[in-house]
Amino acid sequence: MNSIFANTIYTGNSIVSDQYLIFSGSKIIGLAKSAKGRLLGRHEILTPAFIDPHSHIGMERSGEPSGDGEANEHLDSVLTLTDALDSVQMDDTAFRDAVESGVLYSCVVPGSGNIIGGQSAVIRNYANDSTDALIARAGLKAAFGYNPKSTHKWKGQRPNTRMGAIAILRGRLEEVRRKVQKYNKAKGSKKADITFSAEETVLQDLLAGKFRLRAHVHKIDDIAALLRLVDDYKLKLTVEHASDVHRPEIFQALRQRKVPVVYGPVDSFAYKVELKHEDWRNIHHLLAAKVEFGLMSDHPVTLARQLLLQTRWFLRAGLSKQQAIELVSHKNARILGIDDRLGTLKKGKWASFICWRGDPFDLANYPTAVYGEGKLLFSE
Repeated sequence: MNSIFANTIYTGNSIVSDQYLIFSGSKIIGLAKSAKGRLLGRHEILTPAFIDPHSHIGMERSGEPSGDGEANEHLDSVLTLTDALDSVQMDDTAFRDAVESGVLYSCVVPGSGNIIGGQSAVIRNYANDSTDALIARAGLKAAFGYNPKSTHKWKGQRPNTRMGAIAILRGRLEEVRRKVQKYNKAKGSKKADITFSAEETVLQDLLAGKFRLRAHVHKIDDIAALLRLVDDYKLKLTVEHASDVHRPEIFQALRQRKVPVVYGPVDSFAYKVELKHEDWRNIHHLLAAKVEFGLMSDHPVTLARQLLLQTRWFLRAGLSKQQAIELVSHKNARILGIDDRLGTLKKGKWASFICWRGDPFDLANYPTAVYGEGKLLFSE
């Protein structure tokens, strides 16, 4: 059993003072006023490990030519069997930088050039290889708006317009839905005559609500079009980005449907027309709507190691420091469906946490120790 003392502990949903975090092996035992077992150190601040809910780390790699990036497969516009994990290379030096900054987990997703890009993978940023890295799945990546219509020179069936992109996806979903209906009505040996391809099985599971569609989308009307599709097919959804939303109404529509937003990144350059309204002040609309949301890095659009830095805009918009820590820990864990293991420093959860030299929101401060599942990963 091990203990670490901190003057202030952000638990992920509260703040406590002058207590010890107690852990054994990979799991947290709890918080206590006195040490138990071996005392590993004393620190000013302790927070949960940070979780990046939307990233291309390990796919778009530091120090490699952009042409070697693997976030987008050009084979076709609807790819249900591609798996982000298969293109993750753990020797990407960005993983080391992320770990030293306390960002220990990432949801890696394919890029946004395809209407359906493939499967997501929630990974440990400190694993030895990609198999060891995987901890969960968090849905199927999709993209709407400018990006998929801009890739009409890639291979396969490609759209030139927004309506074309949605029509392609709607056509695939409708084919599978009708096939499922036919299968359900069939009796006896006739059922055996109706088979589903591997690609169709993924869409069948999507229609059945077994996982979420993680939809890259920025603009208000692109989100409105997406919601029409979601309403027609009763899909589970997360909206990823929403950076161009400059009025609150569409966020309110998402809240009413209980659709979470993986927001951001806040500090990226507005390099395309669908970001012409991008502004940190849009955060006010996000907060006012009371929609459930988390915060992404979209690495390498902004670096994973800078995830906490983005929260300064949320502090300026009215969040407390505790709420900012919760945003990149507990809230991101909940949206990804891994809050049974991560996000807060509670009994039974993984002992993944960051020890700080001082206030994490002071630019002069930094992590002095980082633990992942009870193991010391970094020490200053």
